Amino acid sequence: MKKLFGTDGVRGVANVYPMTTEMAMQIGRAAAHIFKKDGDARRHRIVIGKDTRLSGYMIENALAAGICSMGVDVLLVGPLPTPGIANITSSMRADAGVVISASHNPFQDNGIKFFSREGVKLPDAAEIAIEELIFSKKVDSLRPIATEVGKAYRIDDAAGRYVVFLKSTFPSELDLEGMKIALDCANGAAYKVAPAVFEELGAEVIPIAVEPNGSNINAGCGSLHPEVVSEAVRKHGADLGIALDGDADRVIFVDEFGKEVDGDHIMAICAVDLLKKRKLRKNTLVSTVMSNMGLDIAIRNAGGKIVKTAVGDRYVVEEMMRGGYNFGGEQSGHLIFLDYNTTGDGIQSALQVLAIMQRRGKTLSELAGVMTSLPQVLVNVRVRKKRDVRGIPEIASLLDGIEAKMKDEGRILVRYSGTEPLLRIMLEGRDKGEISGWAGEIAELVRRKIGEE
Repeated sequence: MKKLFGTDGVRGVANVYPMTTEMAMQIGRAAAHIFKKDGDARRHRIVIGKDTRLSGYMIENALAAGICSMGVDVLLVGPLPTPGIANITSSMRADAGVVISASHNPFQDNGIKFFSREGVKLPDAAEIAIEELIFSKKVDSLRPIATEVGKAYRIDDAAGRYVVFLKSTFPSELDLEGMKIALDCANGAAYKVAPAVFEELGAEVIPIAVEPNGSNINAGCGSLHPEVVSEAVRKHGADLGIALDGDADRVIFVDEFGKEVDGDHIMAICAVDLLKKRKLRKNTLVSTVMSNMGLDIAIRNAGGKIVKTAVGDRYVVEEMMRGGYNFGGEQSGHLIFLDYNTTGDGIQSALQVLAIMQRRGKTLSELAGVMTSLPQVLVNVRVRKKRDVRGIPEIASLLDGIEAKMKDEGRILVRYSGTEPLLRIMLEGRDKGEISGWAGEIAELVRRKIGEE
């Protein structure tokens, strides 16, 4: 069992264990030790990037100090989207990349996650190895001295490099001239690069939440609040709206009418387009168990199939690499196009959708018609402790009873958040009123048994 790392790195309230400067330094030391290759005399380098949270400064410095103390150099790129850091890590041939971000969480939270030299999130085994080094104190006695300690360098053109990369993923024969895009950057890591990309490709951009102050990241804006970009689309008569989260690794869209288009619909649009062009490897889309059953139907009707994984974009990527697939994602808006990048990239995903709109001459609402969602209800319950709910007799009995009533026309998915003390209860079925009632029953029983007091 991991003690520090969750489904997406180490995460928590900044300046409270485990997100303290002391622990950040230890994480930096342990990671540097692992990423140094035994017997390789060259200078090793680790990229560090962050989002716009106030606490990013202290964690950045602590991580850099820990890494340098192990004889590894640090490349500081400043605020940059998570996929940009993955891209810079691989393009600069660094040994690893570190992202300081809590993604869509509120500003008081922060997190630390790693990418390998290939720009891929670390597997569980590597994270466990880092933890073992920390808690066993094995690296405490390993302290290079004199010229063997590391140095820190600032990479001033990192954002420019990333903008160039993003534009290279958009078809060279197309542009965005004549398109009006409402763009919500969540006061996060993409506040500079995202507007630049779309404007340089010719679009008229209506910028939203592009003035970060250290505490307003995700605050009433971004992918968690699509109503903001929806209002802007209607007000300005935009062709569509694009809402990124704090570290810009995921994206939610709204169509020209201001209606939300989630990750499942975007996967359907892109996967069906790839199938038509015979560019979806093995005719297979990779998604998670949270995706709507309507996505399965849409892909099957287009002649493709779906492989499902556990929730978490890292598991989607792992399955894509294992199975040789090139497209996958999550309902939440993490979309991975392995032909271009190694992780979810909100801006690059938006460019793929825009290219389909331009090529086919259709609006987003018309494209989204490729999939019809079954009603889905999600309820979160804050818990005292993450117990196995199927091991609690009353809850197990209730779940079994509801599943029997659903038969083959619905499903229940109960899982814990990897980053918060929340139990997520998701029901899907033909009748929204019916599944809403069942979700309420389950949530109330969970609150009585293991809910926060």
